[in-house]
Amino acid sequence: MADIQAIGDRIIENVEHVMVGKRQAVQLTVLGLLCQGHVLIEDVPGVGKTVLAKSLAKSVGCKFQRIQFTPDMLPSDVTGVSVFNQKTREFEFRPGPIFAQIVLVDEINRATPKTQSALLESMEERQATVDGTTYPMEIPFMVLATQNPIEYEGTFPLPEAQLDRFMLRIHLGYPDKDQEIDILDRQQHKHPVDDLQQAISVEELEEAQTAVRDLYMDHQVKEYIVDIVRQTREHPDVYLGSSSRGAIALYRLGQARAGLLGRDYVLPDDIKALAVAALSHRIIIGPAARIKDVEPSTIIEDILDKTAVPGAQVKT
Repeated sequence: MADIQAIGDRIIENVEHVMVGKRQAVQLTVLGLLCQGHVLIEDVPGVGKTVLAKSLAKSVGCKFQRIQFTPDMLPSDVTGVSVFNQKTREFEFRPGPIFAQIVLVDEINRATPKTQSALLESMEERQATVDGTTYPMEIPFMVLATQNPIEYEGTFPLPEAQLDRFMLRIHLGYPDKDQEIDILDRQQHKHPVDDLQQAISVEELEEAQTAVRDLYMDHQVKEYIVDIVRQTREHPDVYLGSSSRGAIALYRLGQARAGLLGRDYVLPDDIKALAVAALSHRIIIGPAARIKDVEPSTIIEDILDKTAVPGAQVKT
């Protein structure tokens, strides 16, 4: 079995040569990679969203493509097109940028819903259908999408079906004073991502992804996951709760976190640590709670406080 902890640590340490003071965000991104999931990075411009995606791709030696979403973009700009070859008198498929191993979808909410939907099949089924022909994605395959939560002019909100396909939603935030000075020093001559070296091979990554799924999870921990997800559907401030895909995401992420911490079994603490990042983007706040500016993360934390942890008492 692959040493998940060693592989994960090598990726994290390598990415941190570029990303200063963002260890939690880097760890969550690596967890998403180990689970073969997709990550939505939501934050203001200039905090390193694109740099994180590039650093991750370089660290694992994966083929990287960047797609800049714009309002005039078409689905074929993402998936590719079939072009008629005058010599062979046959149509030839020209693959789009989605056919890479790590794909950065920059400002995903700037494209129309029609173009956003071009990602749905790729993200869920690891394939794309163009002109009736289905083409598989390369393995491993991961979508890292970014969006600016502040500027809404000229944007299209992500539909629930799209949000639900992201295993995690993370935030980077601003660096503190010392970290920002460190960033200036590192970029005095050129950007550190240009010199970033590969930390592991694609084969090692695939072995780790397979090993993650073999980690043990007790039935009580599975019940704990389901109880949390079911309460998102029953909470008074929630209009629409998490789907079963949210429970699967917590299950996989719990396994990956256990492996990253050197364990071969999952603890309830793993689930608690990941619930906000895995579930907060999957719930829709009710109108009354929205008026009060209730945040999804607050609701998830409230659910965690009220849900009985296996082997512990309910907090009152």
